[in-house]
Amino acid sequence: MNERSRLIVIGGDAAGMSAASQARRLRGAEDLEILALERGHHTSYSACGIPYLVGGTVNSSDSLIARDPATFRRDFGIEVRTATEAEAIDPDRGTVTARTAGGPAVEEPFDALMIATGAVPVRPGLPGMDAPGVFGVQTLADGIAVRDVVDTGRVRTAVVVGGGYIGLEMAEAFVQRGIEVRLIEAASEPMTTLDPDMGRLVHDALLKMGVLVHTDEPVTGVETGPGGAARAVATDRAAYPADIVVLGLGVRPDSEMAGAAGIDVGPTGGIAVDARMRTSAEGVWAGGDCVQSLHRISQAPVAIALGTHANKQGRVAGTDIGGGYERFGGVLGTAISKVCGLEVARTGLNETEAERAGFEFATVALESTTRAGYYPGAELMTTKVLAERTSRRLLGAQIVGRENAAKRVDVLAAALWGAMSVDDVAGMDLGYAPPFSPVWDPVQIAARKLAETV
Repeated sequence: MNERSRLIVIGGDAAGMSAASQARRLRGAEDLEILALERGHHTSYSACGIPYLVGGTVNSSDSLIARDPATFRRDFGIEVRTATEAEAIDPDRGTVTARTAGGPAVEEPFDALMIATGAVPVRPGLPGMDAPGVFGVQTLADGIAVRDVVDTGRVRTAVVVGGGYIGLEMAEAFVQRGIEVRLIEAASEPMTTLDPDMGRLVHDALLKMGVLVHTDEPVTGVETGPGGAARAVATDRAAYPADIVVLGLGVRPDSEMAGAAGIDVGPTGGIAVDARMRTSAEGVWAGGDCVQSLHRISQAPVAIALGTHANKQGRVAGTDIGGGYERFGGVLGTAISKVCGLEVARTGLNETEAERAGFEFATVALESTTRAGYYPGAELMTTKVLAERTSRRLLGAQIVGRENAAKRVDVLAAALWGAMSVDDVAGMDLGYAPPFSPVWDPVQIAARKLAETV
């Protein structure tokens, strides 16, 4: 890039603004003009905090915003246009066509472009899915809208469609607000990123919390009442009353505009990028939920929507745009969640993913306690680990338990990142004191047991 060049960023959240901020750190305002286009009204916010905003754990939506547009302008010299939709990209001419709040379309020239369009919620083409009262929770504006409806005090029953991370967290939010919650999942157990035996632990815990759980029950549509608002969710078995419906069916990469511009899109539906987050178009980078990444264990392309990935990818892209050199190391899909005291975590491959990747593997799932059994507050937790039979290399892990259980997944993620064997994990020098763990930490107990059988 030459001096006094121009960077346009499409998307004002994690990946986009991380890239913009890092590029600014490496190149001053006199060398690089930065314009960020954001279709919503908020920048750099924590989408992961939305369920806690709805549930009342977080009091203000402002608490979820790390930097607003005014801060970017004042402290970083980054111009942000909110309520501005990017409509088309022309890599050959170096332009982005954008429209602000229903105004005329304007062509904006660029020397470098960062695509951070994120992901869009999966919304099946079923009757009533677009009815008033049916919400996705992808953006901060979505979360504020759901909270506002709940705050009216008129919501007595809620139906959550989909039992993934967002579905569980929204179920918890409604429980905390005193609302009757029904969770409907088409699969045999909630949390399909876990193996079914671990998903069953989540299922049982949800029932104990008072959540009405329906599995193996595909949704067929949303029934509406007078005025067209949602009043019930229909499945192949029954219709369940609902004052509010939340879709937690996952997301897909928002790569349509990039594909229309001739930029390569991979088999996952995410934009194809290299380790420096460069796309197939010269001078165009991409990162966050709109791209596909390399899984470090399966070595296959994956599209995993996580803020941890997005922030790192944005920083890598911004470093490259700013004239530095950095590479993104791939993903493990490490994720963690909580629902009413139950903690759930996973990293690496589950059994289905390991089979798909062609591994011959063994598994062990063991129950232990989060602290020494005699120490007050010790809670049960189940740790499951997978390892390749020939190399004994750890392939993946899952944890379901109570307080102080789930963050142990980070030990296993670090072991996966370093391609360690189950023998290595069993022999690691981990910290011990009765308030924090048994003398053999649960992750090591599981690894040691698997090492005996693999």
